[in-house]
Amino acid sequence: MSHHLMGLKEIADLLGVSRQRARQLSMTEGFPEPVVRLAAGPIFESAEIEKWAKTRRTKGGRPRKAED
Repeated sequence: MSHHLMGLKEIADLLGVSRQRARQLSMTEGFPEPVVRLAAGPIFESAEIEKWAKTRRTKGGRPRKAED
């Protein structure tokens, strides 16, 4: 059986956020537990991350700067 794995960079790309934000999200309640923690960072099962992402509520974030 093949495992599809993701690090924080791949999670950031999937969610459209920075790597730093992906790390913050990975420490929140309800985020899937990593399969393993390496010196390079946590490694997650991609199916679990994709499932979590579908249930994720997003906030608008910072308003865009008005154009002149």
